[in-house]
Amino acid sequence: MDDLRLTAKAEDVTFSVRLTPRAGKNEIVGVQAGALRVRLTAPPVEGAANAALIEFIAERLKVRKSAVSIVSGERSRNKIIRVSGMRVEQVQAALQLA
Repeated sequence: MDDLRLTAKAEDVTFSVRLTPRAGKNEIVGVQAGALRVRLTAPPVEGAANAALIEFIAERLKVRKSAVSIVSGERSRNKIIRVSGMRVEQVQAALQLA
C-alpha cells in the first residue's frame, strides 16, 4: 500500500481522494498512488457524492463539515480535499494511516 500524500500550508492540510460512488457502504478502502481511496453509497448526481464525501471526511476527522472543502475535482472521481484547522499528524492519526 502507498502512503497518503498530505500537504500542510498554514492551518490547512490538503490531500487527494479517489472516490467511488454508488458503493455498498461508506468506507475508506486504502491508499493508491498517494490518494485516499473512498467508497460512498451516494450517487454522483447533483453534488450528492460530493456532499457525502465532505460529511464522511468530517466525521472521520471529528471536525465540522465547514472545515472540509473540495479544492478541485468537483466533477471528477479524483478530488483534492482541504481540511482547515488540523495538522498533518492529526489527519494521519484520525484516518488511521500513521
